[in-house]
Amino acid sequence: MLFAPLMKQQKIYFYGGLCLALLAVLMLAVPDKKEETFSELVKIALRDAGNKLLLNNQDSTSLILPVHKVEASKYQLTFQKELSINPDSLVAIVEGSFQKANLPLHYQIEVKQCKDFEVAYSYLKNKTQGKSIIPCSGRFLPQKCYTIEVRFLEKTATSRHKLIWIILLLGSGVMAFVFYSKPKKEKEPLLNNENYIPIGKFKFYPEENKLIVESTEIPLSKKEVELLTVFVENPNKVIKREELSKKVWEDHGVFVGRSLDTYISKLRKKLSEDASIKLTNVHGIGYMLEVKNN
Repeated sequence: MLFAPLMKQQKIYFYGGLCLALLAVLMLAVPDKKEETFSELVKIALRDAGNKLLLNNQDSTSLILPVHKVEASKYQLTFQKELSINPDSLVAIVEGSFQKANLPLHYQIEVKQCKDFEVAYSYLKNKTQGKSIIPCSGRFLPQKCYTIEVRFLEKTATSRHKLIWIILLLGSGVMAFVFYSKPKKEKEPLLNNENYIPIGKFKFYPEENKLIVESTEIPLSKKEVELLTVFVENPNKVIKREELSKKVWEDHGVFVGRSLDTYISKLRKKLSEDASIKLTNVHGIGYMLEVKNN
């Protein structure tokens, strides 16, 4: 009886956690429009920067190859022909193109040689000017085939949102595991050192199927023990007939409607030795063990 509400609560936790997990999976799986927009803006800004670098080389005809998104925050700009690069111009051109596209101003640029992919030049741009690292001012890179890579170091709102959904996904999984895979045990009556439960003047020995009052021993049937155990776990509480029937007779064969009344009547007579306890009938609902002093 006590076990049923606990199981119901655990199912609520489990299914709630499952729904949250499914929602998190869907949110992570659906493409983020903001992320797509950001990626497109980066590609436009890099092509703009690439065009200006080529114009600085007096090249107005060769192609800027498609900009590739290498990783989540890393993009690659390549050219059809070789070019020379002035680091000062590169810094100013990239910054200007990124500002026009309203892109984050915390990024790292690497200029890599196409032949061996070694880094020929790199710098760090920070939105706080004093924290930028821009070396090799005034030193030209000779005409070669170069690839320019940019990595954005500032976390975007999209990244934070995905992190939140991942945390929710993990949290819901833990919640479902804790509250469903390890159901709480049904509360059992606490026996004292002599293995009996005090009920008024009675000593109830459920394992020995008996009641003792003073020096008198009163034998109990198995069904009487099971019923009395339910009542002593819930003193002064109304217990519905259906709950008693299910608790005592489920898994024990066919239940006959009058059987409960018969066993209640027998228990009532056996408990009549003590006026401080009373097994009463709550009309149309069930029964209650009234305990005045225990």
